[in-house]
Amino acid sequence: MSPCKLFSNSATAAIIRLPSFWADSLVSTLFMLWLFRFFSRWPLPVLHALGAALGWLVWGLSARYRTQFRANVAQAGLPFEAARPAIAETGRFVGELPKLWMRPRSQSCLGNVRVEGQAHANNAFAQGKGVIFFGPHCGSFELGTQALAELYGPLTAIYRPARKAWLARLEAIARDRRHLTMVPAGLSGIRLMHKALKANQAVAMLTDQVPPEGLGLWAPFFGRPAYTMTLAARLALQSGAVLLPVSCERLPRGRGYFLKIWPALEGVETREKSDMLHAVTRINQAIEAIVRSQPGQYLWGYARYKTPRKDVA
Repeated sequence: MSPCKLFSNSATAAIIRLPSFWADSLVSTLFMLWLFRFFSRWPLPVLHALGAALGWLVWGLSARYRTQFRANVAQAGLPFEAARPAIAETGRFVGELPKLWMRPRSQSCLGNVRVEGQAHANNAFAQGKGVIFFGPHCGSFELGTQALAELYGPLTAIYRPARKAWLARLEAIARDRRHLTMVPAGLSGIRLMHKALKANQAVAMLTDQVPPEGLGLWAPFFGRPAYTMTLAARLALQSGAVLLPVSCERLPRGRGYFLKIWPALEGVETREKSDMLHAVTRINQAIEAIVRSQPGQYLWGYARYKTPRKDVA
């Protein structure tokens, strides 16, 4: 596993390496489920402290990760010191997962979440064509989806299932939330998102990951061409849905989170449907603005400028 993928959607699979003879067994799933529930009872500040140590451990052990991290920060035109806190924050992302995933379905996730920009969402829903929430791998994007579902559900979010069987099972259990429907990437998931938008509901996705070949366009990202997913742009152009950028910042010392709904992207849904590059570029620009506002929480170690893989499995 590349160090740059340690903190992707399959982060725990990369960090917690289970013995191969039982990695995909039901026993492994039950064990990991118990482990996550055990840590979910720990205070959030403690989990964040442990996560920060993990982040620095990965930084110290992986030269490739450090190189990728520094290169992406430099490409964004930011000083390294501005992004340096992201080393620990990346670990905190992993540390808080037990708390977020094992929360009882009857318990709200909004207790320690400050929300700003709800007027943007209210105005978007008032147009009656659905809302597309999108954002980067920045801060607590896992909590952000849960919070949006509570505020504006029903919400349909797309994701790529983990390759490790135990983690895929754990994700299915953990992401079974009221008002939140998680759909796997693929035609069936896209159809469900279209259906949700037609019903003036919300969908959500992370738009700063490299899609498989044929499912994206080369568009500028911090001044360099990056293969960028077109799904959010296609949904907006086809349905007229409003594109709303979202960020979920992790507050210091485990004090909670700050969910911000940014102003809608204007003019994207009214342009010619063939002008996909314009829409994708505008989405990338919105992502850049979020990252610049909180560079200490972005996953800089991700290989954003890599060549897309050919398989879609």
